[in-house]
Amino acid sequence: MESARISKWLNLLVCVLLLLKAEGSLVPLTLVKNAESKGAVCLDGSPPAYHFDNGFEEGIKNWIVHIEGGGWCNNVESCLYRKDSRLGSSKQMEDLYFSAILSNEQEYNPDFYNWNRVKVRYCDGSSFTGDVEEVDQTTNLHFRGARIFSAVMEELLAKGLEKAENAILSGCSAGGLTTILHCDRFKNLLPSEANVKCVPDAGYFVNVEDISGTHFIEKFYSEVVSTHGSAKNLPSSCTSKFSPELCFFPQYVASHISTPIFVVNAAYDSWQIQNIFVPGSADPSDSWHSCKLDISNCSPDQLSKMQGKQFLISIAHL
Repeated sequence: MESARISKWLNLLVCVLLLLKAEGSLVPLTLVKNAESKGAVCLDGSPPAYHFDNGFEEGIKNWIVHIEGGGWCNNVESCLYRKDSRLGSSKQMEDLYFSAILSNEQEYNPDFYNWNRVKVRYCDGSSFTGDVEEVDQTTNLHFRGARIFSAVMEELLAKGLEKAENAILSGCSAGGLTTILHCDRFKNLLPSEANVKCVPDAGYFVNVEDISGTHFIEKFYSEVVSTHGSAKNLPSSCTSKFSPELCFFPQYVASHISTPIFVVNAAYDSWQIQNIFVPGSADPSDSWHSCKLDISNCSPDQLSKMQGKQFLISIAHL
């Protein structure tokens, strides 16, 4: 099934921030207190989790909150597929080493090494937008991503985030999309005088026709929104103008974000070329196979088609 395939590939998306050479320390997993009583739970009903390394010295009132990536699940089948993995259950999560922008080593992270650094684990499959009250007793799937985001932030606020002077919300892949969708919400949780920025990394997924002329990714996102009941938790500045599934795409949301946002994304994103512009269903003859794997193998016609469809055009509205 193509939707299961795209979900699997999304889980493997490599993010720029995680590739930076860095050393780090092991940070224990923290389960969110009282999350279950609030219904703020992972796909399998377990409590959500995060990792927190305290700031020190001049960085004690500064925060960076990084959202883990890992794709999405768009129906019961794909959500069951990830339910018993670390992308659907905190029972499968372990302590993590903090590196790159989360490192506490000044040599590797000179700007943020002494900030309060948090990594929020991703276990809902909807970029923290879902909220369905009913739980199917057969599957025991919980679609509560929006509640998870609120519960995690509430706990972090109590740990000092409410007194932040500088704060960054960042994320990778699906976490990058979370960063965009929740950017203003994050800002509104903090003191009005706080300096807040959002930095989505590899999270600017574009809505373009694939080579067959269909909107494969739009259909996929529509299924995500429907399955998770996400519509009510997407930015109202977007849903008041567009259908909910379109408001899962940054190109329709980003221009309405009032908080400063710095987008980190490849202009020609190889993953998006392979899975959004040329998904398998759009290329049954596999004529794009070589081009998808290496842009230097693309014909002039293929390059022209990509240049007319890809990322640069979609960010023109920013």
